[in-house]
Amino acid sequence: MIDEDRKQRLLAAMAEAGIDMLLVYGNAWQGDYLRYATDFSALEGQALALVRSDGHITLYLDSPLEVDRAEIDCPDLEVVYAPNLVADVDGALDRFRNQRIGSAPGRLIPRRLAARAKDLNLADQTAFLDRLLMHKLDSEIAAMRRAAKLADDGYAVFRQAARVGRADYELIAEIEAFFRAHGVDHNFQIIGVGGQEVRGMAPPSGKKLKRGDMVTTELTPRVDGYYAQICRTLVVGEANAEQRKAHALWLESMEAGIAVVRDGVTAADIARAENDVFRAHGLGEYTTSEYTRVRGHGLGLFVDTKPHILEDVTTRIDAGMTLIVHPNTYHPVVGYMVLGDSLVVTRDGCEVVTATPRELFRVPV
Repeated sequence: MIDEDRKQRLLAAMAEAGIDMLLVYGNAWQGDYLRYATDFSALEGQALALVRSDGHITLYLDSPLEVDRAEIDCPDLEVVYAPNLVADVDGALDRFRNQRIGSAPGRLIPRRLAARAKDLNLADQTAFLDRLLMHKLDSEIAAMRRAAKLADDGYAVFRQAARVGRADYELIAEIEAFFRAHGVDHNFQIIGVGGQEVRGMAPPSGKKLKRGDMVTTELTPRVDGYYAQICRTLVVGEANAEQRKAHALWLESMEAGIAVVRDGVTAADIARAENDVFRAHGLGEYTTSEYTRVRGHGLGLFVDTKPHILEDVTTRIDAGMTLIVHPNTYHPVVGYMVLGDSLVVTRDGCEVVTATPRELFRVPV
């Protein structure tokens, strides 16, 4: 099982690093560190877990409903209802002050606990857990492949749902129904509908599709805790010459980035390959933070995990990492456009795990 694989890997890594205990935080949005260590994801409230080197895990939750769920879903954990979460964990840590304790993620550890770092022998071990999160086990990659297959299937449903007069939320409702019927417990999805005025993607707002609109989306279904993502653009009716020209540029950029991916390059190398295509076409300013956020990112237990694919991120890319490469940004003539595929890094390149054609799709009208 994936959770047991992760636990054994975590305990072995703790032993190698000389860590006696890990303090791990999670909430409903940022739950990947907690999920890795405990196989539990909080749906409400906050959670802190103490992972001991002998494999014993105590999970502290400040929601009684979450306690009930954790006791059912994770019977191997010691689950503690802690309405005064930080104070209760602070007291528990006092009993282990002579041990070497790590914490992650550092930016989310409650201030009261972080302030006692010296007293508790508490060290920030975010980078330690990041390495485990980024470098996937075979069972983790298998889950991502299953999610990628459903992402492809989901986009086929999305294309069928798109037609003149339908609201953007109706498209997403069909996707959600499809995913839930196929065992997907969460899907992160945003959408854009329109033309030059569209500067990005967002949750649905009720905008109705009309002839000539570009419809952009990214679908990110989760299977067994692991996300895969696909980004595609379609046009309602026939694409015009500028839309086709823009899509050809996006395709060239994405494929340039994917061609660079292999064991030993950096995130910056991938981003630079994508951005150089835009610069060659005189659109370099649209690779900046004014118009775009990242040129891709890691995938795993979080929808947008490390490493972020940017020219100033020097994280080494290793075999076994899982990424999406997507030159998603604004075009000054046609508006926001997206194109992206999920992949697994290999020694000599990568395996692209999403299979939807890299087309500018057309919706008949």
